Amino acid sequence: MNLDSYLTDHKKKVDQALREYLPPEHTYPTIIFQAVRYSLFAGGKRIRPILCMAAAEALGGKADAVLPVACALEMIHTYSLIHDDLPALDNDDYRRGILTNHKIFGENIAILAGDALLTEAFALLSDPKHLTDTDPSIHLDIIHDISSAAGFFGMIGGQVMDVQSEGKEFDMSTLQYIHSRKTGAMIVTSIRSGALLAGGKPAEVDALTQYGTQIGLAFQIADDILNVEGEENRIGKRTGTDKNRGKATYPALVGVEDSRKKGRELMEDALAAIALLDEKGEPLRLIARHIVERDF
Repeated sequence: MNLDSYLTDHKKKVDQALREYLPPEHTYPTIIFQAVRYSLFAGGKRIRPILCMAAAEALGGKADAVLPVACALEMIHTYSLIHDDLPALDNDDYRRGILTNHKIFGENIAILAGDALLTEAFALLSDPKHLTDTDPSIHLDIIHDISSAAGFFGMIGGQVMDVQSEGKEFDMSTLQYIHSRKTGAMIVTSIRSGALLAGGKPAEVDALTQYGTQIGLAFQIADDILNVEGEENRIGKRTGTDKNRGKATYPALVGVEDSRKKGRELMEDALAAIALLDEKGEPLRLIARHIVERDF
């Protein structure tokens, strides 16, 4: 199969669904809907929703059936990027090749846009009209899983330790904690959500969870490497910022080449975890390779 075509097709599905789920840009008060749409449609790759759909398809489900959950995951991810770019955190001027949200709308509206996306994600997840084809107990498990992945012991916990570790000495256990939560937790829950919605058996869900754990860490390692040697016009933001801020990253701890080696090892572990899947799992295999080998 052609991965580029698969990613393009599924990204279009996500983009179309997001436009349908969100109120129009001219809705009052217009500035908040403009700010939300500005970041949500800024050219994101939609990796998390696509992983959700790919996991469902790998177990015989349909991509369209998981779109509400997939889109909620993207809303949460986008909220985190808006807040991450703020002066109080990473103070970035550009994201995906365009000015960051607070540079266009101001810090106050950017904060509120992030808050709105996080809140609306759970409104979408719990909307009764999207629960008709799913066992309510499974949907409740998914909402709880996503909440945990985004909260204290997931993305927020990772972000806190990321901030606290800046400019300080750190070890591998601290780095693993940051990466597995700041980035990994939302990737794992994206895959688990798709598997659960497709009616995955416990062994299948466990295998996909293990796959997600490996590629979640590999994804952040790849980001760390790109911050060192990526091309700014390709990745859409400044490079070298991790070193300047004294961030806890794999290249800072073990160097670029060992970081690249670790990424490849994680990819192999991820592929081994889903060896039980048939040809319907091929997109997941190709995505794992893409995550490690990407240059943007």
